[in-house]
Amino acid sequence: MKATQKRVIIVHRWDGNSEADWYPWLKTELEKSGHEVIVPNMPDTAVPVIEKWVPKLAQTLGVPDANTYFVGHSIGCQTILRYLETVSNGTVGGALFVAGWFDLENLESPEVAAIAQPWIKNSISIQKVIGVLPKSTLIISDNDPYGCFEVNKKGFASAGSNIVVIPGAGHLTEDEGYTKCPKILAELEKLLHE
Repeated sequence: MKATQKRVIIVHRWDGNSEADWYPWLKTELEKSGHEVIVPNMPDTAVPVIEKWVPKLAQTLGVPDANTYFVGHSIGCQTILRYLETVSNGTVGGALFVAGWFDLENLESPEVAAIAQPWIKNSISIQKVIGVLPKSTLIISDNDPYGCFEVNKKGFASAGSNIVVIPGAGHLTEDEGYTKCPKILAELEKLLHE
């Protein structure tokens, strides 16, 4: 019996795009298994704004259902959580968060800190998220350059995420050598087949 086709939406990081990092590789791998994969290019990626990114995800997605899965990277994880707050009917299938965060340290400049501020300060209703997100996993590294390792692990654990630590993986970007990441695929496959 053929497994049900899943729809996977990958939300890229700040200053990223659909062709960056490990997204093209993951899309290809998932399509080999018959899944539909969408990697939207988010608006104003150098200056990400909640009020633009969340509607873009909603528009890209249409109506979510139990066969809808998400993969977020960095600020993409925040975008998914904030989108899930707005879902009122039913549930989605699950989500894989990669280098997700609720707080950040070591930002490059006051300007970058100002862009991050609304994402950090505007709280997310974890209860609403839990109501529509039955299963999720956070992949995080113990040497993420943006710090807050314990805070971010705790935040995702409170949303029901399993926590998977990859030692020494930084922020899991192509600059750190991540144009492929079998661990991301393996953890996503677990979610897709649970």
